[in-house]
Amino acid sequence: MHFSETFSRMLLYTAAIVSLACVMAVFAFLVYFAWPVLAGGEWKDLLSLNWRPFQGHYGILPMILGSMYLTVLAMLVACPLAAGVCLFCSGLGPGPAAGAVKALVRFMSGIPTVVYGFVAAFTLVPFLRSHFSGSTGYCLLAAGLILGFLILPTIVLIGLSALERVDQELSLTCSALGLSRVQSLIHVIFPAAWPGLLAAVLLGFARAVGDTLIALMLAGNAPQLPGSLFDSIRTLTAHIALVVATDSQSQAYRSVFAAGCLLFFIAAAVNITVFRVQQKFGGLSRDG
Repeated sequence: MHFSETFSRMLLYTAAIVSLACVMAVFAFLVYFAWPVLAGGEWKDLLSLNWRPFQGHYGILPMILGSMYLTVLAMLVACPLAAGVCLFCSGLGPGPAAGAVKALVRFMSGIPTVVYGFVAAFTLVPFLRSHFSGSTGYCLLAAGLILGFLILPTIVLIGLSALERVDQELSLTCSALGLSRVQSLIHVIFPAAWPGLLAAVLLGFARAVGDTLIALMLAGNAPQLPGSLFDSIRTLTAHIALVVATDSQSQAYRSVFAAGCLLFFIAAAVNITVFRVQQKFGGLSRDG
């Protein structure tokens, strides 16, 4: 038994070290190829609004803001729906219906991203094009709606896990106080589970920022600041995919590594925040 535990710990430590080494190797790779751009004084041009590679302008600020606009819109779509689904599945809805909704959410999490984009390109895009004059259908709104549904299962499944964990600890207390199921969920369990719910939202945010296919297929890929929800945008992830697919020698190609570094920092910041929230407040929510 002692040998088995020792072997398991060594295996876990080895896996952790290998994973950390792989992540650091990816980061070093990005920095190595982005360094000529960052160190050469061209980083100022990177933060401009002009992406005109044939004229020597490589500003990625429209793509940075496009990623933020799309992510915020997706979160505005996903978070209210996720809160409702979590409450419904945690006791507000009847048992059979709650089980069916959980099964549907798990099924949605397994659908490939390209399927969401493919279906939307033949249904949502023509609808927007025909009902809103001046819109091609490939716009911020189309990508935001579908991206919101794409990240919905991530937020719901993590949120449900947090609610179930808190429910197991506080359900008897709520019953002893004479609270109904609805009162327990809304006034006790849901507020007490906020660290886990915040982690779900942050991981959903990271999933939205890092998605490539939805933005590539539905957002229109125009490097500009949108004036409305019906304008086309280009995100950082779609921008990297487009440049890498068409060029491999120019300064435009080298500039995408700076965009990769930025995405790496965003993902790292989200994961560190989730870890710190769980570490600092996870025990407090259980004790409180």
